[in-house]
Amino acid sequence: MDKLDQTDKTILRILQTDSKKTAKEIASMLNLTPSPVYERIRRLENQGFIKKYVAILDKKRIERSVTAICQVSMRYHDETFIDEFEEQIQDLKEVQECYHMAGQVDFILKIHVKSLEEYHEFVRYKLSKIRNIGVLNSTFVIKEIKHSSEYYI
Repeated sequence: MDKLDQTDKTILRILQTDSKKTAKEIASMLNLTPSPVYERIRRLENQGFIKKYVAILDKKRIERSVTAICQVSMRYHDETFIDEFEEQIQDLKEVQECYHMAGQVDFILKIHVKSLEEYHEFVRYKLSKIRNIGVLNSTFVIKEIKHSSEYYI
């Protein structure tokens, strides 16, 4: 895989800020012609630097304003149980992010729901149905200070 040069990094920064920018607009910002910028973007896509383009939604407008951070500790750390958890968590639409951790907890989940009641139902009827969960520790966001989907490059 090729290394990124400064122009590639600038293009990636621009696209992270606004993925709807066209090659022509980016070229104008960089004082380049559109064709090489278009080719660079395609190369960055083909090499996997750009995974996909998404719309970032306003969680309040879509009624998902309650954010819970859930720490999950497993009873047993057998490979089968870990694989089963990782597979089943994929089906839980409320879980936006899941990280397998080193340290005191095994997994950290970022969960978005409409209300505390909905979170209670999620834990009771969905999350707790996954075998081998020993301890669930939930904390709730009271104010979001910083949220970014951009990587520093």
